[in-house]
Amino acid sequence: MVETAKLEKAEKEGGWLTRLSAFVFLHTEHAIYAALGVLLALTAVMALVDAAGMTLKAVTSIGAAAQLLDVVDRLLFLLMLVEILHTVRVSMRSGRLTCEPFLIVGLIASIRRVLVLTLQTAEQMHAADWSPQKEALFRASMIELGVLAGLILVMVVSIFLLHRARDTGAPAGEE
Repeated sequence: MVETAKLEKAEKEGGWLTRLSAFVFLHTEHAIYAALGVLLALTAVMALVDAAGMTLKAVTSIGAAAQLLDVVDRLLFLLMLVEILHTVRVSMRSGRLTCEPFLIVGLIASIRRVLVLTLQTAEQMHAADWSPQKEALFRASMIELGVLAGLILVMVVSIFLLHRARDTGAPAGEE
């Protein structure tokens, strides 16, 4: 407790060592954010090229539900990468971490999982033979869909409340 008070007092007095370490840590943090942003951007570009190729392949083979599932999955993954990149940009610019972008990434991930799970379950349930294993899989899928629906509802309400609580109504990072 006493050490914390001494540390806070030293920071307020602003000794040269405190100012130097704050400068070094701030610029190190910015360099790491910049490197992370570059890597995320490169990953997003690679995912975009891959998604374009998958879309072209899916268009040429009309009626392949599995390929459409892969395309939607990849596009939603790309959307998540872009939202994470936005979060890094906002954090670098504002100097603080906001929770709204993480809620949006979680929302996209949950919706992505709902779509994938729904399409996978539909494909597996269309077979003529109905076995106890398929019944167990169906029940597990329905439970997961119910949990995901609740999670999506909580995240949407959270995002709504964050927007209402903010005075300006601007998106996160633009205050």
